Amino acid sequence: MTGAGRVAILMGLFDGARHLQEQLDSFTAQSVTDWDLVVGDDGSQDAGPEMIRAFAAQQAAAGRRVALVDGPGQGVAVNFLSLLAAVPEGTAWVALSDQDDVWLPDRLHMGQAGLAQVPEGVPALYGSASWIVDEDLSQRRHSLAFPHPPGFRNALVQSIAGGNTMLLNRAGADLARAAAREALAAGGPATHDWWLYQLIAGAGGRVIRDERPTILYRQHGANLFGTNRGLRASLSRVGQVLSGDLAVWLARNRRALRASAHRLTPEARGLLDRFDRLHTLHMVSRYREYRALGLRRQGRAGQLALTLAVLLGRL
Repeated sequence: MTGAGRVAILMGLFDGARHLQEQLDSFTAQSVTDWDLVVGDDGSQDAGPEMIRAFAAQQAAAGRRVALVDGPGQGVAVNFLSLLAAVPEGTAWVALSDQDDVWLPDRLHMGQAGLAQVPEGVPALYGSASWIVDEDLSQRRHSLAFPHPPGFRNALVQSIAGGNTMLLNRAGADLARAAAREALAAGGPATHDWWLYQLIAGAGGRVIRDERPTILYRQHGANLFGTNRGLRASLSRVGQVLSGDLAVWLARNRRALRASAHRLTPEARGLLDRFDRLHTLHMVSRYREYRALGLRRQGRAGQLALTLAVLLGRL
């Protein structure tokens, strides 16, 4: 049944006091009220942790548990994987949250509704589009649309939803908890949200991408990752290929995913093996294998950047 069970909201925190209260207020404004919050503080030097403690005291009266834990201090991906690794077995829903966005009131409800038709026991991940907004939450722009269905061939080379929009069902949370421990032992992936997409898709689970926005995705000077819209974003993708950044991210993702290869379907393991060997081939053979693998990024600019990476051996 949609909404059955409590939602565990996992938030990464690092010097986020400036916009934190608006995010916390958006939790209390959710149409789904059965939630708890765990915040991994990665070494904040501002008022953020104290704000979480005050919020915890306020929410206790509503029967909600808000916990502040020390993060590993190794960056956002490791912080979130550490939170996922600590999720209790059988948790009904897991939602991920950044510190500086604002959730729309139906954010959790839309995720639960999207996952409601997934059979029990099938790992599933919901992610949505966002309203991209300025620092003052003005000037709403719809995030980049992804026209093709999600799948492992796409997940190997692209993330299609921000972690700040993601919701896992019970089976997805159990899978993520177990695999997070393995990925952490391998050094962690490039980003936690990309890894979750790879893991759920590769394990034969269900990935749902909703083009309806569920959050206000605030853009400001301190964003770790920004929007992927427009000419600047397209040029940035090419720059990531030429600089070798894309190759580093892909290698980290493959290493983290390989730590949980036994959790993937046989087909996904085979694709991962072939993708892992792609960079060892000469250019002509590499291009042929790339075409045979059917690897794809959503959008023409993204696919061109991927093809360039293949031709240059930057994988």
